[in-house]
Amino acid sequence: MEAETMTEMIAVPPGQVVLSDRRTQRTWAVEVSPYHLAAYQVTQAQYAEVTGLRPSTAQGDRLPVEGVSWWDAARFCNSLSRLAGLTPAYFLDSGNETVEWNASADGYRLPTEAEWEHACRAGTTGPRYGPLDEIGWYRGNSGERVQEVGGKRPNAWGLHDMLGNVWEWCWDVYDPEVYGSYRVLRGGGWFDEDWSCRASVRRRSHPTYRVDDVGLRVARSAPVKGG
Repeated sequence: MEAETMTEMIAVPPGQVVLSDRRTQRTWAVEVSPYHLAAYQVTQAQYAEVTGLRPSTAQGDRLPVEGVSWWDAARFCNSLSRLAGLTPAYFLDSGNETVEWNASADGYRLPTEAEWEHACRAGTTGPRYGPLDEIGWYRGNSGERVQEVGGKRPNAWGLHDMLGNVWEWCWDVYDPEVYGSYRVLRGGGWFDEDWSCRASVRRRSHPTYRVDDVGLRVARSAPVKGG
């Protein structure tokens, strides 16, 4: 099966999301345009088909890929776009020191954190879109190991594992004045306590770091036929 056919995309409606940061006590509203988001986190089988690599600590085709840096995630998006005959979203320099997002590209990309939270909430306003044991893998039910994608109930828009299993890289820089190039992570992971698996929780990591509870989910700006 070709990798692009493994990427089931969900149409996400426009809306407004209010982001918040626990560290700074800041809140800010963001308008979100329509886009598409993958129903599942990128699996190890898909990542291997696109890149030829299996970087994850735990091995299994239907496990979400983990142990990927932000740069790995951006390169995967570009490679998946080329495989699907789409225009890559990112211009990456040879040394992986700078990146530019081509907003007009129709290829795959990482969601912004506003897009991520809007999609995670799926019209809900509470900390989660359902009881955590029913919707996500976290320390309390994961057996302290990563689990196959799609094993828990999706949210109202058909998105699986938005909370728990692996954290997901977002496009955004976390706080450049304080943390430099660190990028945003969202969603919580298999080793986290329940309080980390909430729609509003933000985490940060250096874009070159590879961690065994961090993966990705792809988005697209352009309309997807049949998505």
